[in-house]
Amino acid sequence: MSQSQDHFYSNLPIQKIPLHRLLIQAKFFIDVPSDWHVIITDIKSSTVAVSAGLHENVNLIATGSIVTVLNIAFKANIAVPFFFGGDGATFIVPTSIVSDAMKALILYRNNTLQNFNIDLRAGIIAVEDIYKNGHALRISRFSSSEIFSIPIVLGDGLDYAEKIIKGDDYLLSGHDQASEEIDLSGMQCRWDKIEPPENSEEVVTLIVIAKDCTKQPEIFSRVIRHLDEIYGAPEKRQPISIPKLIFRTSFNNLGKEMRHRLGEVKFFELIKTWVINAYGYIYFRTDSGKKYLKQLVEMSDTLVIDGRINTVITGTEKQRLSLQNALNILEDEGEIVYALYVSKESVMSCYVRDLEDDHIHFVDGAEGGYTKAASVLKLKLKKMAQ
Repeated sequence: MSQSQDHFYSNLPIQKIPLHRLLIQAKFFIDVPSDWHVIITDIKSSTVAVSAGLHENVNLIATGSIVTVLNIAFKANIAVPFFFGGDGATFIVPTSIVSDAMKALILYRNNTLQNFNIDLRAGIIAVEDIYKNGHALRISRFSSSEIFSIPIVLGDGLDYAEKIIKGDDYLLSGHDQASEEIDLSGMQCRWDKIEPPENSEEVVTLIVIAKDCTKQPEIFSRVIRHLDEIYGAPEKRQPISIPKLIFRTSFNNLGKEMRHRLGEVKFFELIKTWVINAYGYIYFRTDSGKKYLKQLVEMSDTLVIDGRINTVITGTEKQRLSLQNALNILEDEGEIVYALYVSKESVMSCYVRDLEDDHIHFVDGAEGGYTKAASVLKLKLKKMAQ
């Protein structure tokens, strides 16, 4: 494979036009190379785990799967598109890192099973197979801020990949386990549950799918316009705000994160982490610390478009009822199926490679917002299929 194909994603131009306009501009979406692969991680029976109060562990494990793959991509100097889903993640990766990524994920899966008794599945499918089976996978890069861009995927390719991978024989065969330790460096979950910003009352986790895949661009554009009209610009509906961030330093939480990263709690490592955390209070009062917090808000991953819209937003009950009215009309017209979950807080896990300018923050509604919304969506789809 040519090296330029490895850098397909990093070479994509970043589009800065409003999202509702970008979605309907086909010229800005490009087919993913057929020699790339889709990797999906997914926690088996996540709904049961969330109902049992294990939503923090579910988020932590999903984040860890992202950190596992991104650290491999970083070492190879390759940018890969990825999508956080609360109880798992999706990656689109070139062949050159597939083997390392899958080996590491198998090792990571064994660790999470051993340490948390939660089963993380990891499966893979070639983009070529997605195309051969008549499915589309088109991608663009979008940014609404100076420092953060996200991949936008249209088509039903990832949905098809998910159905195949979540089948009974999810595609782990042919990959040995990594011999060395997994690299989970940069993974942090240091923030407590985050209340909505001033003048907001609730956090809404929303999932929307277009019933007709070929109409995705227009339908998603309408949904984003509704969000803009009802909630205001993306920064207005951002559930993370600096005044509501609470740094948590309890040994229990730090121990859980460490057991996750290292497979066990190491006493001296725990003390060291606690001391670094205690220093965090001082750091966040410095100019560098204040800059980091400002970036943290901008680099919070609250919108995922991977062939469906997944977003965590904040606002008032009145705004949500307006949104539900608008979405109910679209649903009654047979354009979309949607589900949402309302909570009083959001939760955030982080991947911090560099405090200066290399960090990303994964956001979910509290109590497993994405997982709860997804189970409502599944029920709706099941009823429709009857």
